[in-house]
Amino acid sequence: MGPQRSFRPHRVVVLALDGLLPFELGIPQRIFGRAVDARGRKLYETVTCSVRPPGPVETDADFSVLVENGPQALATADTVVVPASYELGPVHEEGVLTDELAAALALIRPGTRLVSICTGGYVLAAAGYLDGRPATTHWASAEHFQRLFPKVRVDADVLFIDDGDVLTSAGVAAGIDLCVHIVRRDHGTAVANEVARRTVVPPHRDGGQAQYVRRPVPEPRSAGTTAARAWALERLHEPIRLRDMAAREAMSVRTFTRRFREEAGISPGQWLTQRRIERARHLLESTDLSMDRVAADAGFGTAQSMRQHLQSTLGVTPTSYRRTFRDPAPAPTPTATPTAGP
Repeated sequence: MGPQRSFRPHRVVVLALDGLLPFELGIPQRIFGRAVDARGRKLYETVTCSVRPPGPVETDADFSVLVENGPQALATADTVVVPASYELGPVHEEGVLTDELAAALALIRPGTRLVSICTGGYVLAAAGYLDGRPATTHWASAEHFQRLFPKVRVDADVLFIDDGDVLTSAGVAAGIDLCVHIVRRDHGTAVANEVARRTVVPPHRDGGQAQYVRRPVPEPRSAGTTAARAWALERLHEPIRLRDMAAREAMSVRTFTRRFREEAGISPGQWLTQRRIERARHLLESTDLSMDRVAADAGFGTAQSMRQHLQSTLGVTPTSYRRTFRDPAPAPTPTATPTAGP
């Protein structure tokens, strides 16, 4: 046998700032902590640190949390996560870092992946990490965020943005979506789906923030598009026309399209493409089907069409994706050698 390769879990360091939201602080621990490989080994090691020596950090609730790591932990991170805080002071008011926070962020090694949850993006923006990049934050803060950081390309309509080594999410629970996405990006759909299943959250949420923005005039109570989506999911391999989906809800195409956007945040066509891409990813990871068969089963019709969609959405070809995320064949179980009795 050849030498065994050492296994080291990816190290995630979560930066706990005064005024933090306990819910958001717990998201990385919960999501990354549930990701394991085929041998049951944890794929991530998640630790929490403060900008000060170990001690209590205030939250927006009626309790503090005891953080046992100081800022030096940031220097050991493969990924740094910055959850939201309600006490960012000059970061939120003037777009500048405090000396304490600047000194802590300076410890982060070049090439470390940076992630923000909700208004934690203010910290990344104030540090200059988001200049010239697309980013998002809570929809209620997006306008203020854009005024404070004009060099950032703010998109308030999405749940999260993956810009390679810097990722940002919208408000609160969108941090779950982003962390599950990171697991999917790092280790594939099968691992991410199992994490989502264990956490009892959807592996992928439809739409963006638009569906959560409060409208000044309430919409009248009306039928939705859930049944049409369920119907479409059962026949992704078939041609699905917009008028057929609308007919499932007894709506005109125009009314159905408007209702669909209100509920899902995207058009029916965009939604179908997303679902077909997810189907193709699953088949590429979990089966040995030919590219033509995967394309047909996912509803793309031809391998060329599937290739174009995956290339534009994921930045890789189906062949490259399968090579990266296909589960390796399990190692053969060693045969036990009988031992002599006493």
